[in-house]
Amino acid sequence: MSDRLFIFDTTLRDGEQVPGCQLNTVEKIQVAKQLEILGVDVIEAGFPISSPGDFNSVIEISKAVTWPTICALTRAVEKDIDVAADALKYAKRKRIHTGIGTSESHIRYKFNSTPEEIIERAVAAVKYAKRYVEDVEFYAEDAGRTDNEYLARVVEAVVKAGATVVNIPDTTGFRIPNEYGEKIKYLMEHVDDLSAGKAILSTHCHNDLGMATANTIAGAINGARQVEVTINGIGERAGNTSLEEIAMIFKTHPDLGIETNINTTKIYQTSRMVSSLMNMPVQPNKAIVGKNAFAHSSGIHQDGVLKNVKTYEIMDPKEVGIDDNAIVLTARSGRAALKHRLHVLGVEMEGEKLDRTYQEFLKLADKKKEVNDDDILVLAGADRAVSHSVKLDFLQVTSGLGTRPVASIGLDIAGEKFEAAASGNGPVDAAIKALKVIIKREMTLKEFTIQAINKGSDDVAKVHMQVEYDGSVYYGFGAGTDIVTASVEAYIDCINKFRK
Repeated sequence: MSDRLFIFDTTLRDGEQVPGCQLNTVEKIQVAKQLEILGVDVIEAGFPISSPGDFNSVIEISKAVTWPTICALTRAVEKDIDVAADALKYAKRKRIHTGIGTSESHIRYKFNSTPEEIIERAVAAVKYAKRYVEDVEFYAEDAGRTDNEYLARVVEAVVKAGATVVNIPDTTGFRIPNEYGEKIKYLMEHVDDLSAGKAILSTHCHNDLGMATANTIAGAINGARQVEVTINGIGERAGNTSLEEIAMIFKTHPDLGIETNINTTKIYQTSRMVSSLMNMPVQPNKAIVGKNAFAHSSGIHQDGVLKNVKTYEIMDPKEVGIDDNAIVLTARSGRAALKHRLHVLGVEMEGEKLDRTYQEFLKLADKKKEVNDDDILVLAGADRAVSHSVKLDFLQVTSGLGTRPVASIGLDIAGEKFEAAASGNGPVDAAIKALKVIIKREMTLKEFTIQAINKGSDDVAKVHMQVEYDGSVYYGFGAGTDIVTASVEAYIDCINKFRK
């Protein structure tokens, strides 16, 4: 059995299913190139038949990266497979990932079928995909709740049909580590073609009960030689197995005898890029990449770390790309310092775009004593709003004890100027009501979240909003030291995403 563990990254497919985290093709290419630098073996680039955008993204990602295998997801449907093959036509290394549900509930209620018919459909899908590519991965959806004996029959059938990888997803995140590990072990012992090396097993674990990483490790220890992961553990519902956790677990436990191709010094940079592009903050206590991952507040811990860092740190921050001697950015920092810090955070910026961001950086630096990494990522994200058709020209709000808040707003809509005023129950309410005077559409605010990056009155606040319009929900983002302005910017971000 090989000790090489293949890393299959599904940030651009499963990870992008998180509401509000959708990327455009240019952003997906940026992430894909970073995953190549990181050392990912397989990039699941999308589900081509699901939308023209996904189809085009798979094509462009296939052109943009060189050595990783590009994978496209399908159902066990011939049309899906045809479209996936077309999307992969420019990939240097290509894989079709097809499959069907195998648990009793999926067979009975989702497909209204029988176990034998499901095996027939699985085999037919693999054989059909094999007409287009040599590398075919089969997923047994809800394998976590599938009877082991029946699952072994499915795996044996699809491997004989030509599958090179068989994915054993814990789709609902239900299994506990010993159960999931035993499932992988059972398949390795009862499917002869697996022990003969004709195909490998893959893990795909969800985090509904917080056990995705533990289950994945259990799967790898028991014979799986591919793991399906995402950056920062993002994904549907509670998320997927975290790439950075898997990579560092095996790096810090060489006794397990399993190695990956991941360049761990690129982990932090990749994490911040994905967080920034998807407007999805990384929780401070997130393992490996959270801002508190290498922080020590306890006096006892601080004393121990000062005497010998290994007393409380099992990893050197530099191993994951965190420079504990980072340049501190202030109002006296130049463009070169800003550009360097952006690069460290996974954002490449040149020319006019850098100039615009630098001017905004100076304005922020005048308000704050020190500009931190989260501030910089906010500035980088704000630059993407330059191309919006609806822009905020000005906002003036009057409020105070004993007075009803009043807001005056100016918008630039495709070059045409509009102004309006309104009162409300608070400054944000007044500003949004003034906005609605100009944008005369039936819009409903569904969610409004403010997140402070640090503590302090000069802090930058991130505002996330959900606005319902014409039966669809749109997600917007704004940031700034003025919460009211950031809120209006988030609302305008939603409006700019409305379907025309």
